[in-house]
Amino acid sequence: MWKLGRIFALFRKELLLAWAVLRDARAPWSAKLVTVLAVLYVVSPVDLVSDLIPVLGWLDDGLIAYLLLQLAFKFLPPDLMAALKNKVNTRVRPVSH
Repeated sequence: MWKLGRIFALFRKELLLAWAVLRDARAPWSAKLVTVLAVLYVVSPVDLVSDLIPVLGWLDDGLIAYLLLQLAFKFLPPDLMAALKNKVNTRVRPVSH
């Protein structure tokens, strides 16, 4: 499960944007479907590169999920994408160390 935490930390805004896509009624079903596929790939035990290979397995999950999310965002109308980005950016606070 810690793998999900590391991926979330790296792709925080993208994941929050993906969550906004899933929750917004204006988002097309194709964007929602690809977003769900990205999540399923990360949690699925079936991978292109096994997670038993320490770094490559995790990079594989992160890269495939990132690419799928970018594809999902391409399915959004530009005005909806801008509105969702604005919504996410107003909610995300900088992480203090």
